[in-house]
Amino acid sequence: MWDGVYDVIVVGAGHAGCEAALAAARMGCKTALFVINSDRIAEMSCNPSIGGVAKGTVVREIDALGGEMAKNIDATGIQFRILNKKKGPAVRAPRAQADKYAYRERMKRVIEETDNLDVVQQIVDDIIVEDGKVKGVVTHLGAKYGAKAVVVTAGTFLRGKIIIGFEEFEGGRMWEPAANKLSSFYERHGFRVARLKTGTPVRIDGRTIDFSKMERQDGDEPPPFFSYWTEPKEIEQIPCWLTYTTPETHRIIRENLHRSPMYGECKLITGVGVRYCPSIEDKIVKFPDKERHHVFVEPEGRNTVEFYPNGTSTSLPYDVQEQIIHSIPGLENAKIIKPAYGIEYDFVDPTHLYPTLETKLIRGLFNAGQINGTTGYEEAAGQGIVAGINAALYAMGKDERFVLGRDEAYIGVMIDDLVNRGVREPYRLFTSRAEYRLLLRYDNADYRLAKYGYKFGLLTREQYERVKRKYETVKVFIEKLKEIKIKPSESPVEIKETKSAYELLKRPEVKLEDILKVVPVKVSVDDEKLLREILEEVEIEVKYEGYIKRQLEEVRRFRKLENVKIPKDFDYDVVPISIEEKQKLKEMKPLTLGQAARLEGIRPASIPILSIYIEKWKRGEFREKT
Repeated sequence: MWDGVYDVIVVGAGHAGCEAALAAARMGCKTALFVINSDRIAEMSCNPSIGGVAKGTVVREIDALGGEMAKNIDATGIQFRILNKKKGPAVRAPRAQADKYAYRERMKRVIEETDNLDVVQQIVDDIIVEDGKVKGVVTHLGAKYGAKAVVVTAGTFLRGKIIIGFEEFEGGRMWEPAANKLSSFYERHGFRVARLKTGTPVRIDGRTIDFSKMERQDGDEPPPFFSYWTEPKEIEQIPCWLTYTTPETHRIIRENLHRSPMYGECKLITGVGVRYCPSIEDKIVKFPDKERHHVFVEPEGRNTVEFYPNGTSTSLPYDVQEQIIHSIPGLENAKIIKPAYGIEYDFVDPTHLYPTLETKLIRGLFNAGQINGTTGYEEAAGQGIVAGINAALYAMGKDERFVLGRDEAYIGVMIDDLVNRGVREPYRLFTSRAEYRLLLRYDNADYRLAKYGYKFGLLTREQYERVKRKYETVKVFIEKLKEIKIKPSESPVEIKETKSAYELLKRPEVKLEDILKVVPVKVSVDDEKLLREILEEVEIEVKYEGYIKRQLEEVRRFRKLENVKIPKDFDYDVVPISIEEKQKLKEMKPLTLGQAARLEGIRPASIPILSIYIEKWKRGEFREKT
C-alpha cells in the first residue's frame, strides 16, 4: 500500500519545517521532509536577516534546545549586531544580516547529511486519517507515504495567491506553485481556515545605488554570534545603509491608491496584513502626518548585486513601484531586478492546537509556522523545533509531552498566545508580550533550556556540561565579589567608606570591567568565549538582582496554577460556572488550570471553583456517584 513508511513526516521545508525535521531525525525517528522544490530549502522569502528584538532571543532558545538556526546564520552571516545595547538586558537582542543563498545552501547540506532524514520533492495534497489518528500522506503524484506523526509547516503556500496591482496568479511565493489541495483536508475535518496577507519589497541592483546619500551602518566587532557553540572568528562584515522616504514618495503613493489591490475599487486583497510590518502604502494611509519613513538598504549576500530596501513592501503595480523607488534618496537611478508583490494564503486557527502543537481534532497531526498565523522566520523555527520534538515523542509511543511555559521561553509565550487566544492578524513576537521578560533574556537561554535539549538527545553531554560549568562559575564569581572589599582610594567611583565589590557593581554607573581593573578576580576558565559569557551573566545578575527576585516570585505564583493538571476525561458540566464558560473550556481543552485561566471569556472568579472540582474529580467523587 505504501510507497514509503516513516515515523515522522514533515510537510514543507521552510524555517519551521527544517527545525521540525532535524529535531525528529536527531531524536532517532525515521523522518521524511516533503518539499515542493528541494533547491529552496530554508528560503528567505522576504528580509535577508535573522534575529531582532525578541526574535533574536528565540534564535538563542532554539540553539539551547539543540536546533540549527543559530549555527546556520553564524556560518553564513555577513553582518552581526547587538540591538538596544544602551538599554536594559530584557530588550537587548542579536541581529544578523544573512547571505540568503549561502544560508539555504548550508541548511540543505545539513539536512541531506543528517541520519534518519530523507528529502522527498513532492507536493502533499492530502493527509490520511483513520479512527481520528494520522496514518500518512498522499502526494500530487498519487504516492502514499505512511507515518505515525505528520507535522505541517506549509508557510504561505496553502492556496497562495500572488498579487501585483490588479494582476494575480497562484503561487506560494514568486515562481513557485501553491499547495491548493491541503486546505480542503483541514476544512473537511472541521478546522477553521481563514486568510492572511503579507508581502515583500522589490530587489534592486546595488551597482545602481548611490550610497553617498545614505547613512552607513556597520556591524559590531568582534561579531556577536548567535550560537553558544560557535567559536570566535574574524569575518569580513558588509555594511547596511539607511535612507528615508520623501514627500514625493508619499505623493506618488496617494495618487495611485486607486490602483492598489488593497485600497482600490477592485479589492483583490481581503486577508489581514501584518500590522507591525506594513506595506509602504499602508504606512502612508495610516500615518498621514509622518513626513518620512525609514528604508534600510540591505545586501542579500556576498556574491550578488541584489539589495533589499527594507520598509518598501508593496503590492502596487510595477510602474508605480519604479516611481516609489526612484523618489528615495540614493535610489534615484536604481534598477529593479525583482518586483515587489503581496501574497494571500490560508492559515488554520491555532486554537485547534494543544501547547504541544498537536491538533485537538486529529491525533498525531501537528501544525507549525505560518499555518498557525504567525509571521517571521524565527517564530516559525521556534514552533518547528517544539512540534518536531513532540511529533518524535508521539511517534515513539511515549506519554511525555514537551510544553514550554511562559516563564521559560519566548517560544512558550508565543505558543501559549496562539493556542489560547488565536490570531486576528499575523502574529509577531515582541518583548511586551512576555510578563517575565527580565528572566527571558538572550544571554541566559542556555540556562533556561539546555536541560531539555540534552534530555531529548539534541545536545551532547559535552555541551550540557559546558552550560552547567558556566552557571556554577557565575555563582562562585558573585560570591567572590561579595567577599572582596574595595577602599575609597581604590574605588572606580567616589565612595565614603569601604564597600564590597558586589555592592559597588549594583550601581548603574559602575561596570564589572571597572572593578576588575582594581581587584582582578581569578576564574579557572581557559575558554575566552565562555569567560565573556560568564562576565556578562555576572553583571546582569548582580545589577538586576532585585527585579529578578521579584519576577521569580511572580513565577512561583504562576506555577501554582500551571502545576494543576486537568484530567483528560474531566467533565466540565459538573462545575457550577456559566454555560458559556463550560462551552469555551470544552472547545479549548486546556491542559492545566493556568491555561484555563488565560482563556478569553473565563472569569477570574471561576478559577478557584474549577480548582476545587478538579480535585474532587481526581478523588473520584463524581464518578463514584455515576
